Amino acid sequence: MDKKIISTGAIFGMIAIILGAFGAHALKKVLSLEQLSTFETGVRYQMYHAVFLLFIGLTNELSQKAKKTIYFLVLFGVILFSGSIYLLATNDLTSFDFKVIGFVTPIGGLLLILAWVVLLMNIINKKS
Repeated sequence: MDKKIISTGAIFGMIAIILGAFGAHALKKVLSLEQLSTFETGVRYQMYHAVFLLFIGLTNELSQKAKKTIYFLVLFGVILFSGSIYLLATNDLTSFDFKVIGFVTPIGGLLLILAWVVLLMNIINKKS
């Protein structure tokens, strides 16, 4: 499981860097400052959680069950949160109205928060 967690963290980090560069260079010409800022929020949160997954995969302080729970919360949280933000920020560039999927953004955010809650609860309840 640790290899999968670390690999996913590395992939999320790599994609965040690619999307950040894409936003800073290609999208800068076609998006408003507000849309660019929104896009960058998605990139930032994806990178935060890429690093979080690297930490989770490398730590020995958590059980495999806790790591698996955190992994899936972060995986789906990033996809829903950052993914929907990318689509919403670039909504004007397509003929499809991505505003209809806007409701998944807070669901993704909640999953990310829950991942941190699982970490906190496992650390608090860990027997020395």
